Amino acid sequence: MGFAYATRAAKGARNYQEDAAEVRTDGSGLVAVLADGMGGHVGGALASALACRFFLQAFAASAAEARARLAEALDLANAAIAARTAEDRNLRGMGCTLVGVALRPDPDRIEWVSVGDSPLYLVRKGAITRLNEDHSLAPELDRLAEAGSISWAAARADPRRHVLRSALTGTEIELIDRSPRPLALEPGDMVILASDGIHTIPEADIARVAAGAATPDTAAAALLAAVEAAGEVYQDNTTVVVVRVAGS
Repeated sequence: MGFAYATRAAKGARNYQEDAAEVRTDGSGLVAVLADGMGGHVGGALASALACRFFLQAFAASAAEARARLAEALDLANAAIAARTAEDRNLRGMGCTLVGVALRPDPDRIEWVSVGDSPLYLVRKGAITRLNEDHSLAPELDRLAEAGSISWAAARADPRRHVLRSALTGTEIELIDRSPRPLALEPGDMVILASDGIHTIPEADIARVAAGAATPDTAAAALLAAVEAAGEVYQDNTTVVVVRVAGS
């Protein structure tokens, strides 16, 4: 196996956890999925747990290539939420973000699918790159600032920055981000799936912490420690999955 991984989660300032994350390995590589729930702490937690469980089940059951398997898994995760909300009207409105990745060896490569604002990062030689799109209003507000329509201060302070433009709610998915092709990985690369609680710390700090860690577990622990140390009064749940490609 060319990949080592670790998962860690923290509630932050909340007294409940709406994030979920799962990882599965097999003879052909590793698949990981992370979801951040919405719709109240009961519905949000259920939505994210359902999405992760059914995503992995669908991926494991498919014999297609990774890209098609990721698409099938996303559809089944969304269908699971639809079925559950149909059973219980009190759960209507629940949903979650989702980011799922498939890593395959020989040669090492990654493919992904995502909906919502949970980030997927690649840390390579101390530099960080966000691989997936952000389906919140933040990019739209930043584009308005770049065009001069609003100030950067107004864009960054706008309370709508975290409003989602797409999520898994059991209905048609508005926006889906997919890897255009398999992305080659290098020895020592770290892949990080995270819920949006990680945004409390800058991307440069995420890169520094991950690059300085000896193992995925120490990287995951250090990332959550950095979020806690930032002292955000209304800190959201934060969950990370850290995967390291074998090699120095």
